[in-house]
Amino acid sequence: MFGKRSTTDGNGARHILPPQEVAVAAARPAETKVTAVEARAPARVEPVAQERRHSEEYYDVKTTVFNALIDTIDLTQLAKLEAAAAREEIRDIVSEIIQIKSVVMSIAEQEELLEDICNDVLGYGPLEPLLARDDIADIMVNGANTTYIEVAGKVQKTPVRFADNGQLMNICQRIVSQVGRRVDESSPICDARLPDGSRVNVIAPPLAIDGPTLTIRKFKKDRLRLDQLVKYKSITPEAKTILEVIGRVRCNVLISGGTGSGKTTLLNCLTASIDNDERIITCEDSAELQLQQPHVVRLETRPPNLEGEGEITMRDLVRNCLRMRPERIIVGEVRGPEAFDLLQAMNTGHDGSMGTLHANSPREAISRLESMIMMGGFQLPPKTIREMITGSIDVIIQASRLRDGSRKITHVTEVMGMEGDVVTLQNLIVFEITGEDAQGKLTGRHRSTGIARPRFWERAEYYKETKRLAEALSAAEVHDSRGVPMGDARG
Repeated sequence: MFGKRSTTDGNGARHILPPQEVAVAAARPAETKVTAVEARAPARVEPVAQERRHSEEYYDVKTTVFNALIDTIDLTQLAKLEAAAAREEIRDIVSEIIQIKSVVMSIAEQEELLEDICNDVLGYGPLEPLLARDDIADIMVNGANTTYIEVAGKVQKTPVRFADNGQLMNICQRIVSQVGRRVDESSPICDARLPDGSRVNVIAPPLAIDGPTLTIRKFKKDRLRLDQLVKYKSITPEAKTILEVIGRVRCNVLISGGTGSGKTTLLNCLTASIDNDERIITCEDSAELQLQQPHVVRLETRPPNLEGEGEITMRDLVRNCLRMRPERIIVGEVRGPEAFDLLQAMNTGHDGSMGTLHANSPREAISRLESMIMMGGFQLPPKTIREMITGSIDVIIQASRLRDGSRKITHVTEVMGMEGDVVTLQNLIVFEITGEDAQGKLTGRHRSTGIARPRFWERAEYYKETKRLAEALSAAEVHDSRGVPMGDARG
């Protein structure tokens, strides 16, 4: 049923290819390489999570066996099988090819070869062992021979390599095609995602000079919660309580931070405070958010087709979701003119909306919002834009990745209003670096700035959260040697 030369009996049972028929294919010179595997969408099977170093001879043998396999099987029939059955079929035929070619290998090496070839045909090839590891945050492939990963905030090189740039490009195409996107010479830049929500960016030749460049921002299998951020010392228990109150009382929140600082993770954690009876609509370039509430509508942008038509932008999504009776609007990342529509939504009855943007401080986040609105061609005076920002955003949460690789929430800042032409900010919680330990890890503390009644105090009263908020703010205060609270609320 499955192979070009496989047979079935009258009851539909499949018979493995006879060795002499496999030998015909195994003896042929290899004409095609990995391009043939495009025909099947990957079937994700958990591989052995380890990195392996191999000699050039191993890769030569793998290429020879792989090409013989591709010439033996019928990929259109393979695609009709269940993942486990397809994997078992491939293993059977590869084992026969190895015997026919008299390949000298240990049992462990043969098992690795079988696993690698199954991954090449059914999965993401050499990436599979890396995708299986939950401790990796980023996978960065710079052409066929160079792959880096980020572990514990530090970037390190791996021995992972691809047969050639053609194999790498095929894997990139397979990933993006799953979400209806494409990457080729006419469209060499693409954002996509894996089935688990991990973010993928591909930039292909001719823009990438040394071969296709693939970057994967991995998502953990288990969704993080604010409790776990406390465990990882990204935030203190008192600051965690304050964030829970901010989410619960429907403050409009902007999460600001640099690349890899944990903005999306923090946004996911913050949404845990949203009640289950609220209708939430998310707008993203690539769907990454993992909300647990039952009433969630997920929207995703769409790039233009080959004729340059049919593009749906983030601004289109935000404007449309206003007609969908949302109670909260969550924008995965604000990066353009959609900032204007999001602010309007926040200011017209959609309290509790959230979004993220790239900025290095709460003050810079305000400037970035202003710049994005002006980029949209809105002919508004700067003061009017700032007034719109202060009337819409209640709290800015700043996430940062420190030089030791750790991620911290460094500011929880209120947007107070305007003084003349200047937006006034008020810090509630700040992170102070106090030193460095023997292992090179930065030490520090989160402390309250001494604000006893934040601007959203009335909201907290309405939701009966004032007691919890006051206790958390008080417990977060740090006193000097004289017992006097240390605080500076200026943004």
